[in-house]
Amino acid sequence: MQENIENKSKFSPKIIILSTVFLDVLGIGLIVPILPYYVESFNVPDIVVTLLFAVFSLFAFFSAPILGMISDRKGRRPVLLVSLASSAIGWIIFAFSKTLFGLFLGRIIDGSAAGNISTAQNYLIDISKDRKEQTKNLGLIGAIFGIAFIIGPLVGGVLSTFSMKLPFIVVGVLATINTILAYFFLPETHHDRNTKEISLNPFAPIIKAWKNKNILPLYLAWLFFGIAISLNQSIFALYIAKIFSWTVVASGLLMAFVGIIISLNQAFFIRKVWLKYFEESFLMVYMLIPFALGYFVMALPYKFAFFFGLIVTAFGHSTMRVVMNSQIISFSDKKEQGEMMGILASLMSLSMIIGPLLGGLVYGIGASLPYVLSGLILSISFIFIFNTYKNIKPKEHEHIEVEPVEVL
Repeated sequence: MQENIENKSKFSPKIIILSTVFLDVLGIGLIVPILPYYVESFNVPDIVVTLLFAVFSLFAFFSAPILGMISDRKGRRPVLLVSLASSAIGWIIFAFSKTLFGLFLGRIIDGSAAGNISTAQNYLIDISKDRKEQTKNLGLIGAIFGIAFIIGPLVGGVLSTFSMKLPFIVVGVLATINTILAYFFLPETHHDRNTKEISLNPFAPIIKAWKNKNILPLYLAWLFFGIAISLNQSIFALYIAKIFSWTVVASGLLMAFVGIIISLNQAFFIRKVWLKYFEESFLMVYMLIPFALGYFVMALPYKFAFFFGLIVTAFGHSTMRVVMNSQIISFSDKKEQGEMMGILASLMSLSMIIGPLLGGLVYGIGASLPYVLSGLILSISFIFIFNTYKNIKPKEHEHIEVEPVEVL
């Protein structure tokens, strides 16, 4: 069956993989501006919004390392198919639910097999001929992130004018189509399998990562990075509605604006500026300073300050995501690549549990406090890794050339 799939595949595997990433990020783009307003119809407090973010991440935290190990031992394709199917089922349940329990069930199902992004990254690394092409392929994922963040909020805002359920239905249908295409046309790429026994203990890879002193500062920086981002994302729509009286449409437009910045940064600035003039390890540390300042500025109750901070944090977010992934991947063994990506996904999920919960709690105290807290977290992470970054940079991987994104 697998041989037939590989021989008869008419669609580019890269296109299917990138569409997988696109749909995942599209879903995030839809959630951020619309979810608070959708949940309001269930007559629940604001904290429920952040809990819906957190419950997905809680289950993803446990599933991601296991899925990563399975992909190393059984292949990328089965893991990706299960992840896609769970996303489709989760979104459909979420969209048609009439109870709060149904909303949480939809997010739990999606989170229980949330390996789409990390498996997609592994897939693109597998089909890369060399490190130069690997960085280029990972750059494509970054570009897709930006495009999806442009389209997602815009589409979500428009569809929500017809029905608040419609955006979630559309994402569920698209995820279903993606699952079908992947089943028939996506070949397996990982043939040099790891033969070690699969551990169902989700903490085992994290414990292993904790013992790796060379890469531990990178993992912790990644965790703090995720907490700062998810903390403010979870209250984004609530904040702009309360402080500036902006509607769901305005929220969608702002998220699209962020997507444009991310795409511009991925397509031009990372290649022509950041990685051309600075080392990856330098960016990983010192980009935290303007990133933190951007969040502090967003806490000010002025529209100009909010826009300025939004631009700064969008550049910081999209640059550091590429740099940190590249740095960590450079330490991976080919047979444990999926496990390492699973650890990264798990840590990001953990951050997306902690972040929304913190965001909801401090938002109840003061609307601007989540942004202040994000700035403080990034400042602390800067202090934490300032004295260690020289010891973690693999010199042979510095100044990696990032190719421009091609039209597929």
